[in-house]
Parts: sequence; structure tokens; C-alpha cells
Amino acid sequence: MKKLLLLLVLSTVLVISACGGKDSGEKESSEPKEKIEGVPEAIQDDVKIAVIRNLPSDDHTKQFLDGARAEGEAFGFTVDTFISDGDDAKFQDLVKQAIQKDYDGLVISHGKEAYSNDMIQPALDKGMEVVTFDTVVDLEDVTTTVQDDHKLAELSLEEVAALSEDGEPVKVIKLWLGGIPPLDSREEIYKQYEEAGKIETLETIGPANMQNVQGDVSAGVSSILGKYPEGEVDAIWGSWDELAKGGFNAMKDNNRSDIKLISIDISNQDINLMMEEGSNWISTAAVDPSLIGVMNMRLLAKKIAGEETPDHYQLEPKLIKQEDLTSETNMTNLGDVIDGWGISDDFNEEWMEKLRNN
Repeated sequence: MKKLLLLLVLSTVLVISACGGKDSGEKESSEPKEKIEGVPEAIQDDVKIAVIRNLPSDDHTKQFLDGARAEGEAFGFTVDTFISDGDDAKFQDLVKQAIQKDYDGLVISHGKEAYSNDMIQPALDKGMEVVTFDTVVDLEDVTTTVQDDHKLAELSLEEVAALSEDGEPVKVIKLWLGGIPPLDSREEIYKQYEEAGKIETLETIGPANMQNVQGDVSAGVSSILGKYPEGEVDAIWGSWDELAKGGFNAMKDNNRSDIKLISIDISNQDINLMMEEGSNWISTAAVDPSLIGVMNMRLLAKKIAGEETPDHYQLEPKLIKQEDLTSETNMTNLGDVIDGWGISDDFNEEWMEKLRNN
């Protein structure tokens, strides 16, 4: 009986081996890729990219990662994405782990000034290519990308200032938090509007918990609305749409349709809230978050190809008004109502089109 069992086990092992069973660490053999004429040699190898984001998993983050992944995969790259939920220690650890692996390039999003140079330098030392988004870094060979945050603030704050009656400052509840580079840049423009007497800040509210931004802001706004009867607040300004959504929910819960909401950034959820019946979310300034991911991936691809890239690249925003939207509008077709939305030929090389069509 024991001999029979032993024979059965040995037979099973042989069948598994014949069917291609392998250890988890063993790589499958593959035929060499056929080279594409006119495409840089380095790009035609098995390119691996890590995209690492230091923000919560909100709509903007998802669209940014999707844009980067789609463009990279269109080039034939393997693209892995990671988020740290705004936890700086976790973020630095994710970057460290990526550097220890066999990635060819990194896209780093929302690194802080206090640590970004030290965090990224080991990647450069290892020969990796790096592109950053909304990251404060000063290293040779790294291309930094940003939205034009000053322009985003100007577009949205002009909408706020337009609410003025008889030249009086517009009374504003500001939704903002410091220490995040793009929000700090937007704050610079906000201060200019304050100093010019165009706006008067009644309250500044931000989240204490980055894992529950909307809930924290909603609770904070709800707690102070009772101090301001109808007519004493003209607008809520959301320097980031996750903050704005919290403000919107608070006004809805407290029946405060008398206050206008103006924001920065956009998502499908934002569009739906702007389109609700009686919505007081009247406008937002934004760059297509998917396009941001696309542009970061194009720049990284050019670096891996050995082509010249700028030290700095800035994406231009658009203003989206409630009146521009229709019941059919979403992030996919927003370009139908906002001219130039989500489109850029910057860094779109002929060899990239060959890879997309391959």
C-alpha cells in the first residue's frame, strides 16, 4: 500500500513538471522582442516603472495613476502604482523599496521639501530616471512637473471676487491646509486677494485626518455655520476638491444654499455634485488629472530613451463653470464642453505613436 501511494505521488510530480510547473521565483523564458524601426533601443527592452503617490486614494489620485498607467502600458512598459495615504514615513519607505528593485524609472508625486532630495538621490545613484509631480526637489537630472497652481488659484478666486456687491470684500470661509506644496502655492495667490481687499477670510478650516478629508472638513464647516446667519457668508473657497466636497456636504446638511462654493480640481463626483438640483457649487479650476499622469509618463519615457527633457514642466488649467455642464458630462467627455481639456501634444514623439500602434 505504501509503495502504491509513493508511486502516485511521484506520478503527480512528473505530470506537474511536464505541464510547466515552476517555482514562484522562476521567470518564464520569452522570445526576444522584435525591434521596431525608429524607436529608441532602450525603450524596446522590458521597461519597468513605479509610480508612487503621497496622497489618499481619492478621485484625483485614481485618475492620475490611471493616466500614467495607460500611457506607460501603451508604450509596452510594466507600470506598478503605489499610494501612501498622505503618510510621509510610508511614502519614503515605498520609494526606498522601489529603488531596491529593478525599476528603470520612477514617477514621484507629492514629496515634501524636508526629505525629497535625500529620498530620490539613491535612485539617481543607481541609474534610475526620475520625474516628479508636485514635489519640492532640487536635483540635477530630475524633471519636476506641476499644475500652474498660481493660475488655478487666480481662476477660482476671480470667480469668488465676482460675487462682490458694490466693491465690498467677499466674505469667505477658506478650506485649506499647509504643508502640501500645491496648496501652499495656491495660498500665495489667496493672500494677494486678501491684501487687495477683494476677499475677507472669516474662517480657515482643514482636515486633521488625511484618511478622512471630506468627513473632517464637513464636520468643521458644520460646527461654525451657526455663527453666520444667512447673508454673512458669501462663499466657501476649496483649495482642493476633497476639501470642497466636505464643505458642500456641510452646507447641504445645514440647508445653507445661500453660500456659493468655488474650488480647485475636478472629478466625476465633483461634476455630479455641481449638477445636483439647486447645487451651489458654481465653478472650479482644474487640470485633467489623467493628463498629468500621461505627461509624467511621456517625460519619463524620453529620459529612459536618452532624450533631452526640461528641468521643469507646468500644466495649464481651465475654468469649469456649472453652466458649462450637461447631464451627460463626465471626466471622459469634459473636453466636449471645455475647449482644450485633457489634450496636449507636448513630448509626444513619433516613436511613441509607433509604440501605441504596435
